[in-house]
Amino acid sequence: MMLLSLPLVATLATAAVAVDKWLGEPRRAHPLVGFGKLAARLEAALNTGRRGRLFGILAWLLAVAPPVLIATWLVLTLPLIWSCALHVALLYFALGARSLHDHIEPIGRALAKRDLAQARVLTARIVSRETSHADESALSRAAVESALENGNDAIFGALFWFAILGGPGALAFRLANTLDAMWGYRTPRYLRFGWAAARFDDVLNYVPARLTALSYALLGDTRTALQCWREQAPRWDSPNAGPVMASGAGSLNVLLGGAAVYHGVIEQRPTLGAGHTASARHVDAALILVERSVILWLAMFIALALLSVPFQS
Repeated sequence: MMLLSLPLVATLATAAVAVDKWLGEPRRAHPLVGFGKLAARLEAALNTGRRGRLFGILAWLLAVAPPVLIATWLVLTLPLIWSCALHVALLYFALGARSLHDHIEPIGRALAKRDLAQARVLTARIVSRETSHADESALSRAAVESALENGNDAIFGALFWFAILGGPGALAFRLANTLDAMWGYRTPRYLRFGWAAARFDDVLNYVPARLTALSYALLGDTRTALQCWREQAPRWDSPNAGPVMASGAGSLNVLLGGAAVYHGVIEQRPTLGAGHTASARHVDAALILVERSVILWLAMFIALALLSVPFQS
């Protein structure tokens, strides 16, 4: 059963979110660890500098297609109860809500205690920018940006594709997003080879990112969020991260973007949001915004499921 009914989408999505909140990411034998090793081997074998884009497409297909096709075959052939269990398991593996909270919440706690040394160490684990000399505002901006953007990448994108294509859809999204994180860089090594990974992720994320941005806007300062989304998002390099972070920043009334150090070079990024300089309280507020958005999505799934049930007098 590939296309799930709305009641099943609501039930199984709620179950997967509950499992993720209860268990978090597997500490041992996480499937993405093995996938990452496979992706690294494919990149080493195929990223030879010749026909970079073509080989990048081939590597992406070799990494993503087999597990998604196997998952599709299984959910189509297993008995209903086992098929449903597999849908839940696939969405659970694609979600990262508990992990997002567990990585970012300690940063806000360290900042609240004015423990910049610990906050720098914790922030360095989740972002690629340099944090060794970052102050409270820079660390807070990094944590808030990560919470808002990864809310889409680690939660809402997976929920969207689960609603469309069930567990295999959520799996495909998560694998594509992982490859973008590994290969989607504009560096000499990945500029051509990683082009396909970046483009596939852009396409798969286009609708979820805008639904995420709308969710953030509805659950905070809606007017400011929509204005920031409209005016600021086009200035951001990423077509999907821009709307998500601009809307989230406006919703929280916080300023994001600005200067950040990457590989020893200061990069001046466009300003996002409006209002206050980022601080520890905004880190907590961003996590709350993401959590409330999860509740909103599940509530919408349930409402649509109820509306789809025929009324009998």
